[in-house]
This record gives sequence, C-alpha cells and structure tokens, in this order.
Amino acid sequence: MPPSPFRDLTNLGGRAFDRVGELTDRMLDGNLRIGVTGLRRSGKTVFTTALIDNLLHADRLPFLDVVATGRFIAARMEPQPDQAVPRFDYETQIARLTAPDPAWPNNTKVTSQARVAIRYMPGSLLKRRLRGVTRLNLDIIDYPGEWLLDLPLLDRTYAEWSRETLALSRRAPRDALAAEWLAYLSNRDPSGPAEEAVARRAAELYTNYLLACRASDQLLSLIQPGRFVEPGELIGAPVLAFCPLPEPAARAGRHTLWSMMEERFEAYKTNVVRRFFAEHFARLDRQIVLVDVLGALNAGPAALADMQTSLSATLESFHHGRSSWLDRLLGGRIDRVLFAATKADHIPSNQHGNLRRLLDGLVAERRNAIRFEGAAVETMALAALKCTETVMAEHQGRQLSCVRGIPLGRTEPTVLYPGEIPDDHRLLDRDGIRKLNFLDFRPPTLAGRHGRGLPNIRLDQALEFLVGDFLS
Repeated sequence: MPPSPFRDLTNLGGRAFDRVGELTDRMLDGNLRIGVTGLRRSGKTVFTTALIDNLLHADRLPFLDVVATGRFIAARMEPQPDQAVPRFDYETQIARLTAPDPAWPNNTKVTSQARVAIRYMPGSLLKRRLRGVTRLNLDIIDYPGEWLLDLPLLDRTYAEWSRETLALSRRAPRDALAAEWLAYLSNRDPSGPAEEAVARRAAELYTNYLLACRASDQLLSLIQPGRFVEPGELIGAPVLAFCPLPEPAARAGRHTLWSMMEERFEAYKTNVVRRFFAEHFARLDRQIVLVDVLGALNAGPAALADMQTSLSATLESFHHGRSSWLDRLLGGRIDRVLFAATKADHIPSNQHGNLRRLLDGLVAERRNAIRFEGAAVETMALAALKCTETVMAEHQGRQLSCVRGIPLGRTEPTVLYPGEIPDDHRLLDRDGIRKLNFLDFRPPTLAGRHGRGLPNIRLDQALEFLVGDFLS
C-alpha cells in the first residue's frame, strides 16, 4: 500500500522543525550544500578528498576567481552540521593517497559529510564595506553509488519495477548472471501462498545476481535495489527479503507471494529510499555528477548503454531549477549541476575536449531537461588526482600524444597510446571501442609534498562553477 499522505505531512513537519538550527546557520553565514553524486567507481571519494585538500591549501586553484584575485584568506575543516551523519574521513584518505607507497581509497560504503569553512574578501567594494571579511560554510556530501540507483524506485510500482527488471535480466550480458535466480522463479507461483522461506531464497538468489553484475568486467551500473549489495545497517532485515516476480495472470489476493513481495517493496521505498532522499538529496543546493566514461568505454557498448540509462533514471529524481532566497534557506532546489568525466589524466591532454563532448552527448537529454527547469548546467573533463603526464612518442614515423604513468600492479612508468576518442557517442560502434585501451594508474608518489594540494586537472574550474558565485 502507498504511504499515507498524512504521514508524509507529519514527516515533513518534523523535518522542518529539526532544521531550525540549520536555517539559522544559513542566515548568519553563507552556507552551501554540494552533493558529490555518481555511479560506482566514478571516483567520488577521491574527488571529495582532493576538493577538501585543495581548498585547505589553495595553491593549485588558479582558475578559482577568489584565489586568482588574491581575495582568498584561508580555509579549515569544521564539525559537520548533521550530527547523525558520519564525518568524511579526510585524514585517512589523504594519508593513503600521499603515503610513500600510495593507494586508492576503498569504495564509498556509507553516506558521509565534511564541512570546509572558507574565509575570503568579497569582490566588490560595496560588499567589502558592508560585510568585511566573509565566511562560506561549504558542506560536501558523499554517497555510495549503489544507493543513488534507488531513487528511481520512488516513481515505480512493484509491478512496473518487476516488468522492467525481469526484462533487463533476460538480455545479454545479464542473462547468464541471472540464470540461477530466473530458474528458481520459473518454478514458483506468484499467486501461491506467502512463504517466508521462498521469499528469502528468491531474495538471496536475486542478491547474488546483483553482486555478479557489480563484479562483472562489463561494468554494469543499473543495480537495484542498492541496499541489496551495500546493506549498511539493514543486514538481515525483512525489508531486504524481496525481489521482482512475473506478474500473475489474475489479481493476486492477500497472503500470496506476490502480495508479500509487493508489501516489502513499498516498505523499502518508504522506510529506506524516501527517508534517504528527504534527509540528504532534498536539501542539496549544488550537484556534481561524476561519470567514468573511460571505464565504460573499456567495458564495451553494453556498459556504456547501461551507464547512460542509470544516469538518466537517477537524475530524474532530483529537484532542479532556479532557486529563490527562500529555496536557499529551506533547501528546495538544485540550481547548478556539473557533469564531469573523471580520470581525464588517463588520456592525453589534446583529447580532453573530445572526452567532454562525448560526455555532453551521453547526458544531452537529461542536461536539456535540467536546463529547461531553470538550473545552470555544465560539462567538463577533469582529474581530481593527476597520475600521468602527456608525452610525445614516435610510432611508425608518426608523433603521437601519449600518457606516461605507473599502471596498477607495476612499479615502473609506462608510455601508453590509448587510442583516439571520438567526440560523438553515436560514432562509438563495437569495433571502434575495441581499439581503445585505458589503463588504471597508481596515485603519484609524494603527491602532497611541500604541503601543496593534490595535483589535479580542472578541479579549480569545477569549483568556480559550483561555488564561485558565492565567493564573489
């Protein structure tokens, strides 16, 4: 059954009351919440670490206007405002990335938050006279990529979700991964009695299928529900004991397997997804969407299509549009969205433009919809931590732009020509993708030496778009 509207009103009132302190902060100081969103393996943790590190040091941000004009004073980390949300462990992540034998962070497992307080001088003489030295509290929120994919469930009924998910599972390359689960469902009657053992076994096999999708070298992105593979505190809870079912020929009555699964699906939406959305996403001001385009290209056409579908479905759930001052206080709409193709250092610098245009084409439909709603949108190719350098190498009498770095699993630098990236996703046929080769590289040794921020590509331009107007 759908949740009661009266319950929604009660929850809304409770949340509004709880946020009185936050609204006070927004009125006394500038306060901006940025959601670092993106699918799994898009580099959210590295981006968040690099963003914080470069703000704390601010010497690798030449295209951030407040730094370029000498108005930046200092920044420091402060306790995050949401007491129930874990603190983003910046110290551990930066220590891993800057160690003598550096290592990449583990995947994001839980929602976390960091607050960076920035002190600066306003740009205009009038603002300087009225306000003097000014402060911006920048709240950065990092989310597990799997949990983002739960948001589209809010607009689906159990029957709709079952049809879509079953159809997807029967197409290559997922069909082989789903074989055991689909075979089990073929011997079960959705109109049969609601048996807990059957529900749990079906959910277990479905979870195994999702885990296989996540582990696949096809880089499959569309994995729902996300808490099945990253359950957090919900391990063993009945709310995770459901899965899609073939729709029964006749309307299923009470106490059937179908009705049990449908009830748990709705409970998952209400108690997990709606709660997660209300506590985090409904309060964002700005959003950066990180996209591992190069990883999807490496995995092939199926991965690229899966990534495109996942991004579009996820972003439909956000509230984008121009914000008024009241929206800013209450956290009503996201008024700036940056789509960023990550790991731009894995290709030569002369191909960054093609990477940006490729991403622009992949997200064109969603980008245009967000602009129509009134939000500013930009696309960019960046690297939160630069691991390679562009070099020229001769091959068969030709000078080629290549990248040089230390690939994962090796100890010596390698010069690699990854291939030419087209600037239009419609040119990416199967044969063309096979000619591309992107390696994963180790973090650079001594990246944070001399107390400087992590080396990066266009992190300053990303910050200028996301927060530059607040630092003017």
